[in-house]
Amino acid sequence: MKIADLSDRILKQDRRALARAITLVESARADHRAQATELLEHLRLHKRQALRIGLSGTPGVGKSTFIESFGMMLTALGMKVAVLAVDPSSTRSGGSILGDKTRMERLSRDKNAFIRPSPSQSHLGGVARRTREAVALCEAFGFDVVLIETVGVGQSETVVAEMSDLFMLLLAPAGGDELQGVKRGIMEMADIILVNKADGDLKPAAMRTCADYAGALRLLRKRPQDPDGFPKAMTVSALAEDGLQTAWEEMCALNDWRRQNGHWDRRRASQADYWFHEEVRQGVLARLQTGAARDIVGQMAAQVQAGEIAPTAAADQVLEQLQQSST
Repeated sequence: MKIADLSDRILKQDRRALARAITLVESARADHRAQATELLEHLRLHKRQALRIGLSGTPGVGKSTFIESFGMMLTALGMKVAVLAVDPSSTRSGGSILGDKTRMERLSRDKNAFIRPSPSQSHLGGVARRTREAVALCEAFGFDVVLIETVGVGQSETVVAEMSDLFMLLLAPAGGDELQGVKRGIMEMADIILVNKADGDLKPAAMRTCADYAGALRLLRKRPQDPDGFPKAMTVSALAEDGLQTAWEEMCALNDWRRQNGHWDRRRASQADYWFHEEVRQGVLARLQTGAARDIVGQMAAQVQAGEIAPTAAADQVLEQLQQSST
């Protein structure tokens, strides 16, 4: 299919075309990458926008349950919702379970929702390298909200903040200890902390956890991109579908304030700059795995392993040789 035709079908909200386009942008083949770049340029000109919401949290906190309940609430309000769920890839086989459609059975049947699981492919933060491009495709399709669910494995999860307008951190009641190693970094990035499972016997613990984190947030330096009262902590119950409407109202209030005060535009511009430099870095690394560069790296790696040269000195020599070969 020609790229112009694929682009037109996406703009006309053809779901098969969207699925095919996401498969295209996720491909590592050189010809597919060229086609994906052409497609994204076609769609960029139409300037459709969605509210991008990133969600992170430790495994077992209930991210999938929250997304299903939250997504069902949004579709009931007449909105179209896309979910880009990143599943962890095996470091040995590279495979992923990709079970989010199974976990979100109700939402997967909703005609106003679209769920696309993708393998993390061991990328930093559990965010698939091409998730950002999949977000752009979903925006061009006409979704009102794009939810980006991450693996939830550590401080590197904050990379999701570089592709979202709002960054939500989900916590379980009394789950603060799970974040001791990464708490500061993630909390500085989070716009709203949602303490999930605030129902039944867990509700008192959820209230205490919420109060603890609300206090911790007050100790952080106020960010210029936030109005008074943000970032904030709230309790929700995805299972009982309690607190979701209030959480959505707070998200809208924050997003509207940022738009009115110019922070939204600056955030998107900063993110574009971040991903430009990231693409350059990834491109340079890819070139080190091909042609003469691969031979040079292989030779120096062998000397490092044999103890003939220190890693730092070897790296300096590789960079010097590559610079000389490019001039």
